[in-house]
Amino acid sequence: MKKIADKLQVKTASLYYHVKDKEELMQLLSDRICRGMVWPESSLAWEEQIFQWAEQFRRVLLSHRDAVELFTQTIARGVDRLTQIEKLYELLVLAGFSDSHIPWTASLFKNYVLGFVADNVRIMAIASGQFTSSDDMSEQYEQFYRQLPEEKFPNTIRLAPYTTRPDWEKEFQFGLRVLIDGLADKRKQE
Repeated sequence: MKKIADKLQVKTASLYYHVKDKEELMQLLSDRICRGMVWPESSLAWEEQIFQWAEQFRRVLLSHRDAVELFTQTIARGVDRLTQIEKLYELLVLAGFSDSHIPWTASLFKNYVLGFVADNVRIMAIASGQFTSSDDMSEQYEQFYRQLPEEKFPNTIRLAPYTTRPDWEKEFQFGLRVLIDGLADKRKQE
């Protein structure tokens, strides 16, 4: 809180007049981030709505520094964040998921997006901190993998072009599609 007060050029006591503590500040920030999310058109199939929601959630997280940490370190208590959860629950209800599975299903989608973005941000931070560009990082790691003993790491070497030069869009869509398809099958089994 002192760092924030210093950055705002106010006294810490002045900040505490508006915000009780760090937890409340984090809640307000996560709520503010959620406020910018627009829910997909309800006339779309549930699978497409989930796809659009996940894409938007990913973009929102990537557009705010430390957003993944913020969302993983807090429990939703603000109106805007709870509204997003409520809408996701409603979509899963309308899609035909059982009540006991809806929170789990929503959590799977949320955790997929948060984990994917966290990995994306981590790789970008490594690239910007240790390399001149992400292409430079990819090239150096590819060279490293090519020097490994082929008899011990044949798959790592063969797959290096895919692991060192990620296509974040295609990878995200692939994983999301796997989740949606798997959960659609699970929904039908209930």
